[in-house]
Amino acid sequence: MSTCKTILASEIARPFRQYLKQRIENYKSKPTLVGLLANQDPASKKYAEWTARTCQETGVQFKLMQVDKHDLEHEIVKANLSRDIHGMMIYYPVFGYPLDASIRNKVSYFKDVEGLSQRAIQNIYENKRHYDKNIVPCTPLAIIKTLEHIGEFKSYLEFGQRLKNKTVTIMNRSDVVGKPLATLLAYEGAVVYSVDANDVQLFTPAGMKDTPFRQEQIIPQSDIVITGVPFRHYRVPTALLKPGVIAINFSEYANFESNVTTKASYFVPAVGKVTVTMLKRNLLRLYDYQQGRQYQQEQQQKEMINR
Repeated sequence: MSTCKTILASEIARPFRQYLKQRIENYKSKPTLVGLLANQDPASKKYAEWTARTCQETGVQFKLMQVDKHDLEHEIVKANLSRDIHGMMIYYPVFGYPLDASIRNKVSYFKDVEGLSQRAIQNIYENKRHYDKNIVPCTPLAIIKTLEHIGEFKSYLEFGQRLKNKTVTIMNRSDVVGKPLATLLAYEGAVVYSVDANDVQLFTPAGMKDTPFRQEQIIPQSDIVITGVPFRHYRVPTALLKPGVIAINFSEYANFESNVTTKASYFVPAVGKVTVTMLKRNLLRLYDYQQGRQYQQEQQQKEMINR
């Protein structure tokens, strides 16, 4: 009989959603989030509809704008300058890599609810996120909150001790999820291995290091395995998993075999609802900052320059 506990994203997100709703009810004006959709991707449209529904449930005003991809940069600039818009998100892909990376950096740092701008990511790599009003990317933040919910990430301990002596394998090395997540967990004391199709790298507070290992060697050592492989048929073999492992999947596809619960102590099949909740959490942080005098003075100066 399996003793594994399967945890749904809705369970993890629920207390955050309740907290956000209560806070928003006390605001004089409602935070406004704009989503800019410049593609015909069905997954993006579904995500936009989901975002709209969850924003309505918590009291966030959400506006979806469908724009031509060649007009996207102009619309980003307009949203950056608008005092009625407190955060924005772009539904990717638009042009694909590397142009999409350039688009992410057009979004104002103070309206970047997704935390995908170069400044936000760099603050994570340089460990500045605690004192530069930084926004953590939504999916890495959702995974940390998932580990906190399970009790593995001990938030009551000092920074650098919350995952001490834990070995983590992350099956994703993207610039927007895998790398920031690996860096965040390494700064919290974990031994973090990053796996992609070509190699295994070790993430440390000092940076990335090459290793001679294969995934078949490091998965059995791992207390936590986090998957985000964007391929339908990829599965982590259950036979490789360490007994009692925490298995978390953030891919749109099932990256673990169906019998993962025979080895895992906790299994989280998806984190999407937590990710969207962290998006709104980030929005409230930005909204609070934008009510401050310093931000408003800076915004007035930008408006004068752009007249």
